Amino acid sequence: MQLFKQETHFNFMGGRKFAVIFSTILLLTSLGSIAINSLNWGIDFTGGTLIEVGYPESVDLQPIRESLGQAGFSDAVVQHFGTASDVLIRIAPRAEQSSASLSDQVVIALRDQNSGVEMRRQEFVGPQVGEELTEDGGLAMIYALIGILIYVAMRFEYRFAIGSVAALIHDVLITIGCFALFQIEFDLTVLAAVLAVIGYSLNDTIVVFDRIRENFRKLRKGSSVDVVNRSLNQTLSRTLMTSITTILVLVALFIFGGELIHGFATALLIGVVVGTYSSIYVASAAALSLGISKEDLMPVDKEGEGVEVDELP
Repeated sequence: MQLFKQETHFNFMGGRKFAVIFSTILLLTSLGSIAINSLNWGIDFTGGTLIEVGYPESVDLQPIRESLGQAGFSDAVVQHFGTASDVLIRIAPRAEQSSASLSDQVVIALRDQNSGVEMRRQEFVGPQVGEELTEDGGLAMIYALIGILIYVAMRFEYRFAIGSVAALIHDVLITIGCFALFQIEFDLTVLAAVLAVIGYSLNDTIVVFDRIRENFRKLRKGSSVDVVNRSLNQTLSRTLMTSITTILVLVALFIFGGELIHGFATALLIGVVVGTYSSIYVASAAALSLGISKEDLMPVDKEGEGVEVDELP
């Protein structure tokens, strides 16, 4: 715990060029995965019928797919859900059949193969609702980023605003890219987690920016890089403690929270790790690249008032 009690002296900004290369590789990989693989959209966005069934023992998926194909559901998506005896089936909507009718036919086809099949859950989302959710989810992220841009520009300076939004876009794209790369189902809970990642990453960035602004006003000597490095070292203990405790909770949630929130916990785990990195190497580095300096953050002098100053050791 001694690390968290003493101020460190890491040269974070000395490695910002390598960080740019690393982030560029991650972003290109994420964008490529999204473009090539697309997201594995959940039923919340695609619409259709979702059926969860349970078997008395472990079961292979291929015989289930064959049975459903013979029953006219060759397009059904079949996967294990939690354990090898729990199966999740997704069927695209059909205009001529109701959700209840589709579910009954699926269960009958499965019971012809195994009489011990038990219906656990059934959900239906119309295709129009799915399209609206996709559009509204995308707009929610865009509005959040625009609001953050305005807020940070008003509270700090426009270069900080651009840096913070760049970090948030970086975090969101990499998180979504991981879901596209590994074909993890992307549903409403994951969208909620992505929005939570935006909030978490912004909070961490604001703490760093607040210390940078304070040090720009206090420190008499030192370049902009020196001030940013000192600020990052001063907030490092807070950043690490917050990230570690959050990750511990998310790991517990992922392991013990059940299959329904695995996607939610996964998105937050990725987002917290990437968000901690971006607060240092994306947001701060972007502000430096845009030429932030002491003159941009000095308050307007008032008669009879001075600015407290300090020097870098």
